[in-house]
Amino acid sequence: MGCGPVGTDVVPDAGLDLTCLAARTVPGQVRTLVELRLASWGLDALRDDVTLIASELATNAVRHTLEQEMRVRLTREAGGVLLAVWDSSDVLPVRKRTLETIAGDVSPDASALEMGRDDGTGGRGLPVVELLSSECGVTPTDPAGKWVWSRVTA
Repeated sequence: MGCGPVGTDVVPDAGLDLTCLAARTVPGQVRTLVELRLASWGLDALRDDVTLIASELATNAVRHTLEQEMRVRLTREAGGVLLAVWDSSDVLPVRKRTLETIAGDVSPDASALEMGRDDGTGGRGLPVVELLSSECGVTPTDPAGKWVWSRVTA
């Protein structure tokens, strides 16, 4: 696949390989497709973690490359799955907030619902992905872009 660490044991089957425009509706569609594929593989135990990871990675791709091409791949491996999302941005993901900060950040803010408001609460996705993944990372692609990937084992 070229997006994760070398030396993985891929289980041959019909994985998921989706190419689409990075639109705001894509994360929900990706969650549904990932959930259906995991069910078809009998990997229901991984459903919650992998669909949350898929949502976070797809949302980041949409946020950074809106209306540009993105790709989503889900591959079954011996003992789990490898999920990878590609986007055309060369900007590498930045882990902005720690899990400890997230856990204590519960104060209400009515202005948070205003369109275009950046209240600094972004950056929660990558710590969640790191927590739920057995292994995760970023692999730059040539001439541009990157795969952001997550391996989850059963």
